[in-house]
Amino acid sequence: MESKIKPLKRYGQNYLIDKNIIQKIIEEFNPSENDIILEIGPGRGALTSYLVNKAKKLITVEIDKRVVEYLKENFPTVEVINKDFLEVDLKDFCDKINKLRIIGNIPYNITSPILFKLIEQRSYIEDALLMVQYEVAKRITAKEKTKEYGILSVLLNFFAETKFCFRISPNVFYPKPKVFSAIVKLEFRNNIEKDFDDKLFINIVKAAFGNRRKILKNSFSNSIFRSLNFDSLSYLLSKRAEDLSIQNFLEIYSVIKRQL
Repeated sequence: MESKIKPLKRYGQNYLIDKNIIQKIIEEFNPSENDIILEIGPGRGALTSYLVNKAKKLITVEIDKRVVEYLKENFPTVEVINKDFLEVDLKDFCDKINKLRIIGNIPYNITSPILFKLIEQRSYIEDALLMVQYEVAKRITAKEKTKEYGILSVLLNFFAETKFCFRISPNVFYPKPKVFSAIVKLEFRNNIEKDFDDKLFINIVKAAFGNRRKILKNSFSNSIFRSLNFDSLSYLLSKRAEDLSIQNFLEIYSVIKRQL
């Protein structure tokens, strides 16, 4: 059955076929017998086959109905959820002791929505090891004052500790994608204040980067925050978003939150 399942373009599927790379990913993830692991998009089970005997519980979320039966037959102890990951509620899968550990080869066409979902449901997540497009991996782990630094850099480095693990050649996939991939690791922080307004912070960062080439003053004057008073931030308003540190974004957040 396995050979008959062809990757589908509409799901952004590129099946990982190189055992050395698979082993390297598993070593980076370092699963243990107490883990509850959720795998996004297992496909034909390249990673699943290495994870199945190493965790307390393994859940796979697969949108492609064609491979669901194959996964159930070949991995009978694995819970297979036939759903779009974006529609899954992560709190349904963790227990009182263990948060989820997430792993997956992320479809490039929905990378950002998946990352925003992880931020939104981070209280149920210990960490995530994700394969993403190489350019996205560079953006996720970028520092300020670099051209890669943007919305994902600020948000993911605030809500998590990020690590660029290694780059992956297109040659280890079927079919070969046109771009390089990379493995990134996110370890979600648990020291963020309980009353922190995630949505507000996300909207501030998005507004700041709304016009990359413009200074902050102009970006905010074209945003949902245009009616607010930014006088106390005059020393930042002449800068561009890419020049701001995460601490600067938190200063802006404090000023805006006080006015709402």
